[in-house]
Amino acid sequence: MMIFTKMVGFAKKNVVLMVAVLAAVITSFIIPLDKQYISYFDFKTLSCLFCVLAVVCALKNINFFYILAQKIVKSCRNIRASILTLVYITFIGSMLIANDMALLTFLPLGYFVLESTGKQRYMAFTFIMQNIAANLGGMLTPFGNPQNLYLYTKYNINDYEFVGIMFVPFAVSVILITICCLFVKKEPLEISEKIESLNKKRTILYAILFVLAIAIVFRGIPYYVGLIIIPIVLLFADRKALKMVDYPLLLTFFAFFIFAGNMARIEAVRNLFSWLLEQNTLLFSAISCQVISNVPSAILLSQFTDNYRELLVGVNIGGTGTLIASLASLITFREYTRHNPTKVKSYIGMFSAFNFGFLIILLIVSSLLFH
Repeated sequence: MMIFTKMVGFAKKNVVLMVAVLAAVITSFIIPLDKQYISYFDFKTLSCLFCVLAVVCALKNINFFYILAQKIVKSCRNIRASILTLVYITFIGSMLIANDMALLTFLPLGYFVLESTGKQRYMAFTFIMQNIAANLGGMLTPFGNPQNLYLYTKYNINDYEFVGIMFVPFAVSVILITICCLFVKKEPLEISEKIESLNKKRTILYAILFVLAIAIVFRGIPYYVGLIIIPIVLLFADRKALKMVDYPLLLTFFAFFIFAGNMARIEAVRNLFSWLLEQNTLLFSAISCQVISNVPSAILLSQFTDNYRELLVGVNIGGTGTLIASLASLITFREYTRHNPTKVKSYIGMFSAFNFGFLIILLIVSSLLFH
């Protein structure tokens, strides 16, 4: 009975993984297991993602990001400045440590700031802005969002070209988020919590590992080098970090690789998706995210188009919109409802209003760029 309860709990926490596995199994009946299956998997993407997540977990375990953010927020004098700082920290964090890890790291800080200063009424707004910042901030770098890493690797996109493609949607996102936060009143704020100190030796060690992980992402070092060095170092320095890696996310990628690979071999599906993407890659990719989330959309649609520029922008701005448009949005929803279980409806209403507003504006701007 206890095992069954744990399995149900795991399934509830990892709905997207369960859907991915189900999709992979169903399509495996249509396309039976054969030698082509091995070609479905992008092992470099999986390796890069594992290395980045492992090092970020190690840095998180020494409170690196929390202490850094706390020092910044402590310098603020009013609630508007604090919310802007929290959102910008999440924005920048998503570019460096991926959107889901940025939220797992900085949402608790947002809760701490608002709870300790009696400003809980701003929690829904702050969490939603942090969520949007994580999804849209991560679009500027190849490792900012999981789908970026996959598309960057699959299409072998040049670094400068990648930033060039994403810069305008990114800049518009910064402006929109800032405007939204400026409507918050300048109410006085005091944070009296004592700031902890960092372990310098471990900070330096993990910083070196982080640079190594980023070098792998940017193709400066073969991915298998990091796949050997990083786990070995962490095995001695911080085994807990290796246990904390988001393995369900890696398994989700694994399952969606199978699903996408099989779908690409079904002629009717290939013809339909190819036709839809030919009509408007940007719009179709953004809409698909609203139903199956941005990571699986990127993996699936990349099988049917070479228009990586519009696909890349579409699956990034498509992370806004519905709650399931991005895995990061589900993390935010789970964190908010944990603290405010009676305010689910009002949160979803506010979340939808802001997210669809951002999605519409970004789609219009991006359409003007490409057409």
